[in-house]
Amino acid sequence: NQPIIALVLLWVGIFWLSMIEGGQASHVGLAPIDEELFKDSHPTTYKITHFCNKGDNLDRYLLGRQFGVIFVVFCINLSGGPIADADLWGLPGWVQQIFFGTGFAMILFTCMVGQLNTQVNASICMIDFINNYISLFTFWCCMVVEFVGIVHSSYAIQLAIGQMAGKPIQSREPPKEGFTLLFFWARVLFSFALLGFSLVVTIAALLDGKTTMWEGVPVIVSLILFFGLMSVVGMLEGMQIAFFYVAKLSEEERGSNTWANKTCDLLYNKRNGLNLPGFMIGRQLCVVSCFFIVARVTTQDIAEGETNVLGLPDPIQNFLKLGFQGALITTILASITWQLVAGAFPVAFLSTPITYILLVICLTLEGTGICNGAWVLGAIFKKAFGYQLDEVYIGTPEERRARGNKDDSQREIALPVETGFHGLPQFTDAPKSLRDLAESDPEVGNYLSSVANSMKAGGSAAPAVGAAASSYDDDEVEC
Repeated sequence: NQPIIALVLLWVGIFWLSMIEGGQASHVGLAPIDEELFKDSHPTTYKITHFCNKGDNLDRYLLGRQFGVIFVVFCINLSGGPIADADLWGLPGWVQQIFFGTGFAMILFTCMVGQLNTQVNASICMIDFINNYISLFTFWCCMVVEFVGIVHSSYAIQLAIGQMAGKPIQSREPPKEGFTLLFFWARVLFSFALLGFSLVVTIAALLDGKTTMWEGVPVIVSLILFFGLMSVVGMLEGMQIAFFYVAKLSEEERGSNTWANKTCDLLYNKRNGLNLPGFMIGRQLCVVSCFFIVARVTTQDIAEGETNVLGLPDPIQNFLKLGFQGALITTILASITWQLVAGAFPVAFLSTPITYILLVICLTLEGTGICNGAWVLGAIFKKAFGYQLDEVYIGTPEERRARGNKDDSQREIALPVETGFHGLPQFTDAPKSLRDLAESDPEVGNYLSSVANSMKAGGSAAPAVGAAASSYDDDEVEC
């Protein structure tokens, strides 16, 4: 009844949604990169990534971010969704049915303005995109949502999948103990209770014919569509995480799996690298199409005079009509769990033919041009805000390696093998600038090697220091 307020809330929701969607691409894509490389040029990006890359904070962010997306989209739909029997500009009935009756207009508007255009930019301009305090505020909001624990069951599912795959999830934090451990599992149980209740009421409503599923569709077909499409959405959610993560890895780090190489070649080497943002557009269309059917399965519709699902009280039934149970199910089972698994095994996620097939489908959907407006909007915002490709600031993985700028993801593996300084006590804890210098400057490397060898032999490092000092004095005289 307040169109001005609804209009303001709609645009605020669209703007914040765009920051959440673009932020995900940046946080995941920058995870393998040493944030010291852009500390001075992008201080806010450094603040965010410095905390995000500590321990398991990236997983926490992804958890809170996904539920935040659903909450914001819900607000957008409440603010901008057409009312029943809406009529606009005297358009033909079939046009109004397609765009308003099915919600297709809101889908395109939300996708292109609130999601895709920022994903297009953030997928290749990660460092610039989050270098602002709005991104910092959004990041902390997502962390708070995760702390509440509504979707903590995703962690337990992630741990179970890792055990079944023979690759237990390795936490980057010390084992939880005492109250921290108790509080964690209490939130997991709370989340499972909510998820179980949501599944029970959804399936019960489906069996009773009290959903918005199309008439004439058998119950068994509806159930297959429900779980099948949830799996497809899950794969697409995991793929985007894996794609962003692998984007900054070198070809050697991506492994030798045939399907992984085919996927990476199509994604990063074709169309001048535009297939990654192109995938984001096609993926969004594919996800929305899947959710169109899933929403019909999960949304309850109680006709006048019918009994409530499972005899629930009217207040609870009215709450369920809003669709929160469907949002919770899809958030946990079709989104967050898959993202967490993909974040733990990004290269393995690319190593299946299903990933390659879904990538081709998404690129085909993007090729239809139905959401090409996202490219235009992305180009406008890129120009307006002066976004630059990440390689402008940090170079390619190969260039960083040539300069001796190691990514943190490779530090513990590469350092002892390549440098031979493991004889120096606590060298792996030395300042990063010293470690980089030791790997990139042969003279420094040789000096540290001599010190290490001298210590192993039980001798003193003093002569080496003196020799080094003499050498540097000679250099100064020559200059």
